[in-house]
Amino acid sequence: MFPQGDWARGDLRQGVSATRLDAAIDALVNRPESEGRTHGLLIVANGHVVREWNGDGLTPESTHISWSMAKSVTHALVGIAVGDGLLSLHDTNLLPEWQNDERSHISLSDLLTMRSGLKWIEDYVDGTTSDVIEMLFGESDFTGDHAAYAAAKPLLYKPGTQWVYSSGTTNIVARILANAIGERGQSHDALDVFMRSRLFAPLGMSAIPKFDSAGTFVGSSFLYATTRDFAKFGYLYLNGGNWGGQQILPIGWADDAARSVVHDDETGMGYSSHWWTWPTDEGSMIAHGYEGQITWVSPARDVVVVHVGKTSADHSDQLRHGLERIVVEFPA
Repeated sequence: MFPQGDWARGDLRQGVSATRLDAAIDALVNRPESEGRTHGLLIVANGHVVREWNGDGLTPESTHISWSMAKSVTHALVGIAVGDGLLSLHDTNLLPEWQNDERSHISLSDLLTMRSGLKWIEDYVDGTTSDVIEMLFGESDFTGDHAAYAAAKPLLYKPGTQWVYSSGTTNIVARILANAIGERGQSHDALDVFMRSRLFAPLGMSAIPKFDSAGTFVGSSFLYATTRDFAKFGYLYLNGGNWGGQQILPIGWADDAARSVVHDDETGMGYSSHWWTWPTDEGSMIAHGYEGQITWVSPARDVVVVHVGKTSADHSDQLRHGLERIVVEFPA
């Protein structure tokens, strides 16, 4: 069931306990405020909205920041460019400033799997050491050009050998994508048209991307959309990149998002290509952002769960397990 416009509502399928599901939802959205706030929760099963909850003063039309869920959207955009023949996962010599050193060996695949080898500190608290805070909000020689800031980092490891989660990597990918589609100067017009015509419009998404002053999509962090928009995006991946008979993503691109390259001990999750995976939910793909912005895609269960809100890092594991409790109510 692909929505033509808005999502159709539907009933729970046989084998799903409404009592247990609603108890899991209640435990999450009504948890103590000290453990975090839920601003919106949406569950799509069998192609229908089966549960929807919005916080006080919020509606299905309210927009929410993606934070790092935007990384998974960047993965989709790169996939479309790969399908067009504009990029290849094996591409190297990706940026002019890398041409004369070992960074020229970094491949697009290395970047998508966060194995570039570039130095990076992804810290959301300590602004004195954090590269991501400095990149997005600080003042440096590269202020306003997030990709240039990240691309200037030295190479610490041989490309493809060490996994380091990096928002800077995603903004480098966004710059490479813009170059591939022919963006010029500090404009973002071509990339904006590409995003809307090739991804957002076919899915009926009202998403709003943000660009830095150099014209690069801030694919690490800044996309604004409704819970239903995020659910549509997740549903695209649930259906292998196909939307109502139109193959938006190359065949196999969504499968790549479910194929872990590393297990992250800190989160207990796997990481693939700009998507996370849940070890006990086979084939799962999770777009995961700061403060608990999560789109959980479970093809085996035919369910997409979107959560947006404000949850501190201290309670992020608790939030993920709360969402797992919801997901597992839908039998594989």
